[in-house]
Amino acid sequence: MKDLLRQAGQVVIPPVAYLLMRIVWYTTFKKFHFITSIGEEQHVCVCWHGELFMSPQAYRKIHKNHPASAIISSHFDGSLIAGTLNLLGIRPLRGSSRKGAQKVLLQAFKSIRRGEEVLITPDGPKGPRHHMSDGAIGLALKSKLPVFVMNFKAENYWQLKSWDRFVIPKPFTKVDFYIQSISLEGMEHKEARAYLLAQMLKNTIM
Repeated sequence: MKDLLRQAGQVVIPPVAYLLMRIVWYTTFKKFHFITSIGEEQHVCVCWHGELFMSPQAYRKIHKNHPASAIISSHFDGSLIAGTLNLLGIRPLRGSSRKGAQKVLLQAFKSIRRGEEVLITPDGPKGPRHHMSDGAIGLALKSKLPVFVMNFKAENYWQLKSWDRFVIPKPFTKVDFYIQSISLEGMEHKEARAYLLAQMLKNTIM
């Protein structure tokens, strides 16, 4: 029975979540702050796990047609996220830094070689919140691609009591998006990790 409910949830929940995301998207007042310009060049893309309600939609507004995939954990919650992102034209790569890391990173490099952008939440799938994983840094350094950073702040929002303090802006509120392209070229792993973490913490809801 439990397996049946999970299977039903994987079918029903993603389109409902997608619909709610789009309703909030179209009923909020959005302002985009481009800290640096974002062209059409290929990036590794990052946002915090708690910002997944809005950041993938911001990504699709900026890179409307760019082929993209996202590293999503292999557990049940990940299946729901994968199904939802699929509706935004973002292909899921299943795995995480805790389970199946080597396999999913190989998939990510293959996606990059095909010209796709890869989206990753550095603190996913289970935290700690706002922790910078080695996977995100390694992917950016080894691919030699700049990092597309997406953050947002909302004037009024709900914040869940989950580990990631998941943020859902309230309809008709103001949402400020902070977008930048960051080069990690020439940095050592530790330096790149500290630098990207600092940049991502500047414009996020704490």
